[in-house]
Amino acid sequence: MILSIASSGAANWVLAGASLLAALAYGWVAVRASKATGAQGLADSAGLLLLAWGAHLLALLVDVSGVGQAVSGTRFGFAPALSTTVWLVLAVYMVESRFVPLPGVRRVLALMSAAAVLLAFAFPGESRPLAGSPWAPLHWLLGLASYGLFGVAVLHAAMLNRAERMMRVLKPGSPNASAAAQPLMPLLRLERLTFQFVGAGVAALSIAILLGWWFTPHWHWDHKNFLAVLGWLVLTGLLTGRKVFGWRGRRATRWLYFGALLLLLSYAGSRFVLEVILQRPLAA
Repeated sequence: MILSIASSGAANWVLAGASLLAALAYGWVAVRASKATGAQGLADSAGLLLLAWGAHLLALLVDVSGVGQAVSGTRFGFAPALSTTVWLVLAVYMVESRFVPLPGVRRVLALMSAAAVLLAFAFPGESRPLAGSPWAPLHWLLGLASYGLFGVAVLHAAMLNRAERMMRVLKPGSPNASAAAQPLMPLLRLERLTFQFVGAGVAALSIAILLGWWFTPHWHWDHKNFLAVLGWLVLTGLLTGRKVFGWRGRRATRWLYFGALLLLLSYAGSRFVLEVILQRPLAA
């Protein structure tokens, strides 16, 4: 009993320390990114961003694993789900930024990551008993992976919309026209990457939904399942519309935003209502 209490106290201290370190480092990265003038400015804060990312990962592992908790099993909820999603998006950005400097994106992602870390620390979720099916961990893992993939797709879609808007608004010969004509990433490449991430996200989500339906003894259409399937239909419809009708531009990104919003509401939204508003125990 004493050992259990000591373990719980140590885990809580590690969680608090890692969360605080990650939040402070992310905040400092955001400050430095706002003052960066080019690739060298971003490179100067790359090590600090990696430190924040690593501390973020440590906080997630301690939180989700439920180390030192009275109930054996994982611990999860809406805030760790959001925090994991932002962490995955940031991981993709860190790889991509080695080839294409994206200063404005770094600042936004750093601020979002700091907020996600603090939110997960404030709302760590509730302990879950060990999964009743050996496929349950894969179902959860694929669901989180799809969240991350769609998050990256939304990030690229936002950059695509911004580049297209600048090219339409700025007239040739204006002082900023040359900068707008040369976006940080070629538009066709940016569009292709966006839909590659959408395709990967749909594949991961499809398997996650099938696994959930398969190993759940009594499948029921609650808010989470209904919104998840509806989001899957919207995003699958987006891929179909792009392939059959050649959807591009604002029409395509609106479908992506709407589908991603439905998925966000399906798990994070429904769990937020249960955990924070209704304060009911989490269901599987």
